[in-house]
Amino acid sequence: MSPLLRQGWERFTLYLPIILMGLLAMGTWWLVRNAPAPLPPASEPSQLHEPDYFMKGFSVKSFDATGRMQSEVTGDVGRHYPDSDTLEIDNVRMRSVTPQGVLTVATARRALSNGDGSEVQLFGNAVVTREVQPRLEFRGEFLHAFTQAERVRSDQPVVLTRGNDRFTADAMEYDNLDQVLQLRGRVRGVLMPAATR
Repeated sequence: MSPLLRQGWERFTLYLPIILMGLLAMGTWWLVRNAPAPLPPASEPSQLHEPDYFMKGFSVKSFDATGRMQSEVTGDVGRHYPDSDTLEIDNVRMRSVTPQGVLTVATARRALSNGDGSEVQLFGNAVVTREVQPRLEFRGEFLHAFTQAERVRSDQPVVLTRGNDRFTADAMEYDNLDQVLQLRGRVRGVLMPAATR
């Protein structure tokens, strides 16, 4: 090998790593510039407030371990909404019986219940009646019943009838377990005297 060729080869091998690094850098730049844009992050599908099933002219009953009926719900149309796990019922009628045999009946033009039925909102000519002595009845355009806690409340005008006594109020909260009734706003009451024997 001639000295001139040998000197050229030595210079080439001296600069070869720098040349290779330059070619790799240019290749990387070209790949980045010509690569497709990254996909946008997949957004979660928005859950629409749409029913996943319907029931028409239905009746649903629940029983305890001994086979005794605890509650029954009937309605013209029922719609279940999976996004909120609620059941909306048109022209609802509900019955529940305590272990002591006390019957509670509720009716309304529309009801909205949570998934386990422990909370029910009644809309439009709502009536909740407890068949005890004396009979207890709540009436209003909106009643919010908590079935397990045995409470009824409303932030709208209500009429309460207990036996022959009648009360009206702008708002109400009733706790059956503590036997406490709170009437708020403009409260009016008519107390009938006990019948003499």
